[in-house]
Amino acid sequence: MDRLRAYEVFVTVVNRSSFTRAADALDTSPANVTRYVNELEAHLGTRLLNRTSRRLSLTESGETLFARCKAILDDVAETEGLVSSASVKPRGRLRINAPVSFGILYLAPLWPEFMRRYPHVELDVSLIDRVVDIVDEGYDLAIRISHTGSTHHAARKLATSRNILCASPAYLARCGYPAAPSDLIGHRCIGYSYAATGDEWQLIDSENTVHPVKVNCHMHTNNGDTARAAALAGEGVIWQPTFLVGKDLRAGKLVRVLPEYRLPDIDVLALYPSRRHLSAKIRVAIDFLVEAFGELPPWDRADT
Repeated sequence: MDRLRAYEVFVTVVNRSSFTRAADALDTSPANVTRYVNELEAHLGTRLLNRTSRRLSLTESGETLFARCKAILDDVAETEGLVSSASVKPRGRLRINAPVSFGILYLAPLWPEFMRRYPHVELDVSLIDRVVDIVDEGYDLAIRISHTGSTHHAARKLATSRNILCASPAYLARCGYPAAPSDLIGHRCIGYSYAATGDEWQLIDSENTVHPVKVNCHMHTNNGDTARAAALAGEGVIWQPTFLVGKDLRAGKLVRVLPEYRLPDIDVLALYPSRRHLSAKIRVAIDFLVEAFGELPPWDRADT
């Protein structure tokens, strides 16, 4: 028995919840799939799947084996990808999704160099602020700004961005500087519609104690540039990442509010469907972005 192939068949059966669908995915016959699973169970001396005419379910042993087999197959695929991407020329259409503001500010200037390096890759870049399902919507790669990453897809960290509370000097001269997190309740605030905690802003002190504050937002927006524009016009306090407001802070157009407190950092991630069978075009795109952002991302560099 080819054990690696048996592991692949078993994992595919579980993922597809069907011997027939697994056979289609593996381009083989249902009888062949059944044979591999039966031989694997015989080899291990335990039942892995409970089979009925309507559904499949994992036994306790099957759950253990599935988790380990999936990890093994991912490692094998990643190792093969390292070798194949070095010898196979990246080519074909590469569909990329990214948030609007980040995509315009920090990705758009990079794509011309990427196209010069990889002339056989056809870029298809879509900027959308909502969280897309990269598999269902047919993306090869998604750039995501996230506190938590993804439990469903493979991911590689590109950079970190700090979140900053800030307002314009004109607004602070008119309305005063907050001295404590609770003072924000009396201020005009501009909320971000996709914020995980809504209008509850969570400030963290030097001892890592979280101070949640339910702020009063007189404006909400699902776009960071819109929030930034309102803050620059003196309309209130915003909570936005340094990749969006870093230049304004350095130029003095915006001023940090409550600088002795910090907000949870966010990661800039490259998400892709799976480490298995990772194509050369996706691998070189991720490596290119890692190189471009470097150890200190452009939004935190003093010369930008």
